[in-house]
Amino acid sequence: MTRKYFGTDGIRGEANKFPMTADMALKVAMATAVALLKLNGGKSQGGMDQKRVIIGKDTRRSCYMLEQAMAAGFESMGMDVLFTGPIPTPAVSILTRTLRCDIGVMISASHNLSKDNGIKIFGSDGYKLSDAMEREIEALIDQDLSSYLPDSEKVGRATRIDDATGRYVEYIKRSVPRALTFSGMKIVVDCANGAAYKAAPSLFYELEAEVVSIGVMPNGKNINKDCGATHTEALQKAVIEHKADLGVALDGDADRLIMVDEEGSKIDGDQLLALLAVTKHKDGYMKGGSVVATVMSNLGLERYLKTQGLNLVRTQVGDRYVMEKMKAAGFNIGGEQSGHIIFDDFVATGDGLLAALQTIAVIAQSGKKASEVLNVFKPLPQILQNVRYEKGRQPLEDPGVKAAISQAEARLGQMGRVLVRASGTEPLIRVMAEGDDEKLVQDVVSGICRAVEASALPKPALQPERKPA
Repeated sequence: MTRKYFGTDGIRGEANKFPMTADMALKVAMATAVALLKLNGGKSQGGMDQKRVIIGKDTRRSCYMLEQAMAAGFESMGMDVLFTGPIPTPAVSILTRTLRCDIGVMISASHNLSKDNGIKIFGSDGYKLSDAMEREIEALIDQDLSSYLPDSEKVGRATRIDDATGRYVEYIKRSVPRALTFSGMKIVVDCANGAAYKAAPSLFYELEAEVVSIGVMPNGKNINKDCGATHTEALQKAVIEHKADLGVALDGDADRLIMVDEEGSKIDGDQLLALLAVTKHKDGYMKGGSVVATVMSNLGLERYLKTQGLNLVRTQVGDRYVMEKMKAAGFNIGGEQSGHIIFDDFVATGDGLLAALQTIAVIAQSGKKASEVLNVFKPLPQILQNVRYEKGRQPLEDPGVKAAISQAEARLGQMGRVLVRASGTEPLIRVMAEGDDEKLVQDVVSGICRAVEASALPKPALQPERKPA
């Protein structure tokens, strides 16, 4: 069953346009309160009379509008609201659980630019909501919920958590040995002018590293703009200029990580996942002998893990699906090529800062340069291209596109693979192929992209049949 409002990572869209309006945020909050409190039999997870929700946000200007609207919606349903201010998405997951809240909300569009925004919702256990629960909320959004409104004496109130960032930093510091320090290391940290602009520099400073911070001057409009995990050029340049040991790039809500070695080379999530999985496996930390990744992860990662006695289990794209598979199968490490790395024993979602902390700990303990540690396997040539399409169209249903995909799969055969999918957050068709022959990979990607573009062209009008004179 297709969901109406929720995509692969919550509800997302252009701020102040449906569905990212204050009115919609109010309705989402009210519907979420009703859905989750009905699920819990009307009882608070914290055992208190008044139910609680924690609301975090990144640094977009529209976060203020959506934050206040959601607070009003929750309060109208009798819930107390805790505001954190700008804070990483994984911090909301952690604090929802450690503060015994019933609901956690993060207002963010992750790696998108400031014009967009989104709403991510966590249950009391810190995990993102299931598809089934999101469908329940969607059904309630479009209903009249006035019958659920409590008496005026039971309307909720809002307060602010002044030490939310400090709580989060201290929590993830506990994931490494207390005696470990990064003394003698120079680290450049790019916070994407986003949610981690305070937390990230503080974390590495407290671990005694020399920290060079960039992307830490948010103004409500510059989040992810030419910086962060999706635009690493500034970080790569800064690492070289400052003669740093490595660089850390986070995205707008700090749930993903891309790193840069001392030579200025970019290190993606697949390499980080390979390093951390094998290291944890040798330490006896791994559960189930398997790593969970998505269909986007490089075939080279899968081949490398096999040489280390580990399996790669793939899911559809989205860290929520990685997490769901990990939870269902009992695995505790997973991630995405885009930089979401999940350590389920610590955080129930991708955490860029935790992943950076764990990775730098491996580098520090090895005594080697970052380039020697982070380039774990040789990736197969992989090409990804995006084709934008007009909303309302269904390019993947076009016969020409289907034929192009089938032809590409036949050409690659057993020496590679093809993946074509619609983005869950934008009107884009993502075309990916990989294989041992880079030229062939490029050819098949180009062919599919041309077919997708052609599917959007207006079809020639049928000419009326001419009858013989």
